[in-house]
Amino acid sequence: MFAIRLVTEAGQATRAVLVDAAGTPLGGDDEVAAWCRTEDDPGRAGAVETLRRPLRTPAKVLVVGVGADDYRAAGAAAVGAVTRDEELQVEVPEGATPEQVRDLAEGIWFAGYRFAEAPEGPRTAAVDLITTNDQDGYARSVAGAQAVARAVWLARDLTNMPSSTKNPAWFAGQVLAEAATRPGLTVTVREHDQLAAEGFGGILAVGGGSATPPRLVELSWAPEGATRHVVLVGKGITFDTGGISIKTREGMKLMKKDMGGAAAVIAATLAAADLSLPVRVTALAPLAENAVSGSAYRPGDVITHYDGSTSESTNSDAEGRLVLADALGYAVATLAPDVVIDLATLTGANMVALGKGMAALYSHDDELASALVEAGAAAGERMWRMPLPDEYTEYLRSDIADRHSSPSQGAGSVVAALYLRDFLGDKSGSWAHLDMSAPSWSDKTGGDLVKGATGWGVRTLVRYLSA
Repeated sequence: MFAIRLVTEAGQATRAVLVDAAGTPLGGDDEVAAWCRTEDDPGRAGAVETLRRPLRTPAKVLVVGVGADDYRAAGAAAVGAVTRDEELQVEVPEGATPEQVRDLAEGIWFAGYRFAEAPEGPRTAAVDLITTNDQDGYARSVAGAQAVARAVWLARDLTNMPSSTKNPAWFAGQVLAEAATRPGLTVTVREHDQLAAEGFGGILAVGGGSATPPRLVELSWAPEGATRHVVLVGKGITFDTGGISIKTREGMKLMKKDMGGAAAVIAATLAAADLSLPVRVTALAPLAENAVSGSAYRPGDVITHYDGSTSESTNSDAEGRLVLADALGYAVATLAPDVVIDLATLTGANMVALGKGMAALYSHDDELASALVEAGAAAGERMWRMPLPDEYTEYLRSDIADRHSSPSQGAGSVVAALYLRDFLGDKSGSWAHLDMSAPSWSDKTGGDLVKGATGWGVRTLVRYLSA
């Protein structure tokens, strides 16, 4: 991860000057003000134009819009407008708040991400923030932004990793390695035999067709004095062929991203440790590869879950809810959570309903739902609360099991959420489900996103846990 440094004097690097929605430079630069009067809408959030001054220092000035108050968009636009190794200095406006500086730094880091395994490698050049104000407060803001950005980068790296490398054992190894660098974290990895002995039938069924057996990773941050326990559960399908109910070739192209929920909850818990947040957090990542083989589970199978209940599955491509069901049942039975939040790239219906840029939020808890929406808005991740109509539970009725995991009556995202709710018991009132399949991947680079995995959910979870 490249550095962001606080400096007090401008150098010869490319400089970015921020302008407000009216096109007024926030640093009072007369030359930029005069130039802005000739441009159309230069202060729109994320707008960036280049003012070239070949006989002056610096020779290039970026004019970057913050709109009403979108410093994250401005930071992303500034770093996106320079070449990979070009030095950049951003003028922090007089009187900018620590929160604005944090958002500015987040935007710079989010947009500056490059997949660690890509040929060009990650950015290495530093970005300087020019300021003479509140150095201590700004330094804390930058440090907080760095912890969040490091977590987002990790979630993106995990999700972008090809599945030829990223099997359940590899993912578990990455969590162990990351946790080993941070005091106060504990990790438990359940392998096949322990999963079988303890009754994690959903995870075993989904992972049964793969040559690489499933895992359940439990990562815990339990600071002394914590009075609240939040359990985060993330779907971790390291590749999804659809199993015997096999996907098309087009449908499989991005299935390396089907563990985006697991990446998000693991990364957010690591960030909680980095930020020393005073809340107990347990992340559960049920990991499996849904493959096709003679040992794969079949349409029509009845699966016994951790809580002893059963599911009839007639579609092996509805696998994510089966592994989440085991993890949710385990969380309620053994972890005594105050709040349970699960994230999953669960359904294509998420995109049908809300498009590419928004997750579907389900919860009976108005306070929890509002807190997540607020955290997402502040962090730059959008979601929309969806209904949980009790009458739709009729779709889950099975003649041979406690429930049907893959009914075909429609309302796919809603019914999947209702299926998961069944495993919360008396904790269903303090649970939220985020179906984030669509926003977990970006088809293009723009704003604070880079083409590929977005790390969706990390920012929201850290903001929520920090509240």
